[in-house]
Amino acid sequence: MKIKFNEREVEVSNKETVFGIKDRLKNYGDIIILNGFPISEDCVLSEGDVVSVIKRGEKLSKEELKAVMMARHTPFVYEKLEKSTVAVAGLGGLGSNIAISLARIGVGKLIIIDFDVVEPSNLNRQNYYLEHLGMHKVDATKEIIEKVNPFIEVECHNQYLKEENIEDLISGADIVIEAFDKAECKAMIANIVLTKCREKFFIGSSGMAGYFSSNTIKTRKVTNKFYLCGDEENEAKVGSGLMAPRVCIAANHMANMALRILCEEYSI
Repeated sequence: MKIKFNEREVEVSNKETVFGIKDRLKNYGDIIILNGFPISEDCVLSEGDVVSVIKRGEKLSKEELKAVMMARHTPFVYEKLEKSTVAVAGLGGLGSNIAISLARIGVGKLIIIDFDVVEPSNLNRQNYYLEHLGMHKVDATKEIIEKVNPFIEVECHNQYLKEENIEDLISGADIVIEAFDKAECKAMIANIVLTKCREKFFIGSSGMAGYFSSNTIKTRKVTNKFYLCGDEENEAKVGSGLMAPRVCIAANHMANMALRILCEEYSI
């Protein structure tokens, strides 16, 4: 029967065990991951199992690094993600965190769109560092993604998104994620994607300001291809600012919904 060992297809006997193939193919490894989960007890292999063996501190080739990075994934998820494209419109508190989460899980291509630069007040919630102050957000985000996952293709658009250019900028995306601050910008991109780009999925946001309960942030399915994340109530305003905890909770609701869609799970 066939299994995958460090992302290579390998023939094994019906009675071969995980520890047995580890000893046969990489006996110096420290960590054994079976189908996305580290194990400490041996078991018999089954058809289609995915085994990764890692040596702590080992310097890896590019191909080996890619396999090890995805070793903790649920089996066969990465194959779907690697072929997908997601557009993230806006790289503030939501978008910068969404883009990094999608890069970490191995989405094959990210289209990132923002016209702004990183400034000090962004650092309370946005996925940037002091070294990025003054940089365009698309360039800073691409730099971080390259440090996190060098296998991601990143298409940068340092542009202000408007009705005239939305369709062109997102044309290659399977999913479009809206991560804007202003209500009018949210409405504009939602309207265009949902009426003119109906083959695409759209994930929008509403309500993640303040330090209200984490449990009020949720994902709601509005239509077959439209999802909305947030508490739909607590917008940023005087006396209720935007801070990392709730913003990042909402961002990862959006990233996780994108992951579910790419894995053909459409319920919330």
